[in-house]
Amino acid sequence: LPILFPQQSGLYEYKIFGGLADCPPKLCADVYMDLDFRKQWDQYVKELYEKTYDGEKVIYWEVKYPFPLSNRDYVYIRECREMDVDGRTIWVALAQSVSVPQCPEKPGIIRVKSYKQSLAIESDGKTGSKVYMYYFDNPGGMIPSWLVNWAAKSGVPTFLKDMQKACHNYSKST
Repeated sequence: LPILFPQQSGLYEYKIFGGLADCPPKLCADVYMDLDFRKQWDQYVKELYEKTYDGEKVIYWEVKYPFPLSNRDYVYIRECREMDVDGRTIWVALAQSVSVPQCPEKPGIIRVKSYKQSLAIESDGKTGSKVYMYYFDNPGGMIPSWLVNWAAKSGVPTFLKDMQKACHNYSKST
C-alpha cells in the first residue's frame, strides 16, 4: 500500500486481532452488516443509511466527532461473503469509499474521501469468534494527537466490546 497511502502522510493504518466470546461468527457478520441495528448500539452514528445509485448499493455514514471538531461523513460500498477456506467458514466484509455525484458533501461536515476496511470473522473453535480487521481512513482536517491516541488505545477496543454487547442483544431485537 505504500503507493496509495504513503508513509510520509503521517496517517495510521489499523490492524486489529481480537476475539468475541459467546458470539458465533455468523451472528457477528449479521450484526456488522445490519445498518439499522448499528444505529441503536453505536453511539458515534449520527446518520447511516443505504441507497442505490445507478444500480449500485452505496452507504452514507455520518460520524459524530467530539467538540470542537467537525463531524465526518463517508460514502462507500460494502460487500460481505461467506467463504469456505480449507473446510473453515470465514465471513469476509470489504468496504471502500466511492465518489457519488448524487451524494454531495454537506456544509460543516468533512467528507472522508479515502476509506478502506477489511474484516474477516471465523469461529474460535468454541462458542465465539476470532476477528481480524484492517482499517484505514484519512479523516481530513487537523486531528489532534490526543484523539488519534484515544482511537488507537480506547476507541477500537471499545468498538469490539460494543459489538459484542450488540451481538448479545441482536436476537432479542430481531
